[in-house]
Amino acid sequence: MHALDVLGDPVRRRILELIADGDVPSGAVAEAITAEFGISQPAVSQHLRVLREHGFATVRPQGARRLYSVAPDGVREASEWLTPFQRFWAGPLAALETELARGRRERRRPSPPPAHEEQP
Repeated sequence: MHALDVLGDPVRRRILELIADGDVPSGAVAEAITAEFGISQPAVSQHLRVLREHGFATVRPQGARRLYSVAPDGVREASEWLTPFQRFWAGPLAALETELARGRRERRRPSPPPAHEEQP
């Protein structure tokens, strides 16, 4: 299975988001995914297995718990495949950053005092 096939499933993408900071118990992953997607714990386990087998997740036992974290290999493979296409979004993202910075500067500038209207 290609790295992007693994990432093509929204459940697996969400699992990666959940474990991105590392060492998340499988029970916590299953609880979150079941609540968000309405799938069973065994289905979550299958998604975790796919992520492990394709180099996107690692698991380590800690007592009775299994802790999951993101593994760099699968993410690197997906990133390498996407690299030739970065030109399609790098320019627009840079332009967006410029506009965001311009907006931040405008908000920091003190507004001119209101013009006083003379009363007749």
